[in-house]
Amino acid sequence: MSLPVINPQQPFQPEFAPLIREVIMCLKGGLGPNLHSVYVYGSVARKTAVSGQSNLDLVVVTKTAFESNRATLINTVKWRAQQGYPHVKGVSIRTAVVSDVANLDSIFTWGFMLKHCCVCVYGNDLSDCFGDYEPSWEIAKHWNMDVQDWLTVYRTKIAQAQSIDELVSAQVVIAKKLLRASYSLVMYRDKRWFDDPIECGAVFLKYHPEKQVEIERLGILLSGRSIPKRSVVGLIDVFGDWLVKQYQKTEFRIG
Repeated sequence: MSLPVINPQQPFQPEFAPLIREVIMCLKGGLGPNLHSVYVYGSVARKTAVSGQSNLDLVVVTKTAFESNRATLINTVKWRAQQGYPHVKGVSIRTAVVSDVANLDSIFTWGFMLKHCCVCVYGNDLSDCFGDYEPSWEIAKHWNMDVQDWLTVYRTKIAQAQSIDELVSAQVVIAKKLLRASYSLVMYRDKRWFDDPIECGAVFLKYHPEKQVEIERLGILLSGRSIPKRSVVGLIDVFGDWLVKQYQKTEFRIG
């Protein structure tokens, strides 16, 4: 069973469409002929973004690397978004070079992301280079075998947060990551794909009902409520450690 793709014909929400157009103009001006293509992913791509809460997440593909003006261009895009579109929480930009994307080694990373998580908004759509994907352990492990690394990063961010806003922001991100990684653990058995974190948690519980309390607590973190650091760190340590071990066990069993 092939995984679904996002309908590229469905229009973006009116709160976000003007910013997408402005960002494309800015990228074209800053990169010129080096710009190959631009993609939107995340809630804006799925047309489920929430004004005042959602980021605009982008992938920018260039023909050659552009390290010399990369920071300046990205900061300019973020500044213009902040000034003109305060209802957009922020702009996140991932960059790549065509040769790295359209590569057999990238089939489960860039290939899967562009095919099933993105919408091309400018240039030649590189997702056409890849066929349809089916739910598999290969997809799950390529996206989540580094779970231990980002658990460490966000555990530190939460422990060192200096304000409620910093704390809540880190809590929401780690909750999303843990819920999605939880479903990815069972995706090869469930044979579907979900991006919505709440859906991920709900389906995961069909296979691991003993984790009901942990999934409920992740849902609370995702809601944006301020939770004491000690409780969040405890959840990361206990559930995160279990998740890491499950990935290791499954990889050992399936290979």
